[in-house]
Amino acid sequence: MKNALKLFESQLAPAELDLLNGLDSPIKIQAFLNTISYSTDHFYRCPLRVLHERIGHCFDGALFAAAALRRIGYPPLILEIIPNAHDDDHLLAVFKFRGHWGAVAQSNFANLRYRDPVYRSLRELVMSYFSYYFNATGEMTMLGYRTPINFSVYDKLDWMTSDANLDFIGDDMGRYKIRRVVTDEMLPLLAPADERILRSGFVGANMEGLFKVN
Repeated sequence: MKNALKLFESQLAPAELDLLNGLDSPIKIQAFLNTISYSTDHFYRCPLRVLHERIGHCFDGALFAAAALRRIGYPPLILEIIPNAHDDDHLLAVFKFRGHWGAVAQSNFANLRYRDPVYRSLRELVMSYFSYYFNATGEMTMLGYRTPINFSVYDKLDWMTSDANLDFIGDDMGRYKIRRVVTDEMLPLLAPADERILRSGFVGANMEGLFKVN
């Protein structure tokens, strides 16, 4: 871990290091993510590049948050929310404080970002996103979540400082277990998103970045 952080910090400009040093809590890390543009690019940015360019989608933002959380003593844990075929997945950098889980995230949807560490289990945390997890047509799309991955397992692939292996990492995450929160029997019973919640989710959204439902 020390080597990965040392490599990351060695590539920062003095102003960037000062900025990171100011991100000394999950709330401040989220506040930084809230200032960067949402990316519609179909490629991944490592945390170093997110800091350089101030842009990123949910994968990029989650990895940046995991790196920033790591600097202040949390393990770099990434949790992936799994949708049906009509939506994008969503990545969270999760952290635990006094036995309770919270999350830091980048999203094109206003309601899929930060969660305070008040959730007693990861399932509780994930379910706090359920009512806000819908596509552009209002279809509720969450199916489950992938067991959190400690990204220290990818340190040899330089995930904090290089984009080169992020495609491989994204694919490799698929070997980790998925825990369903919505069964096949439940799917026909799901109501569409409330119109008011739907509108609130699109506040500040980059409409070009929405999942295209055929």
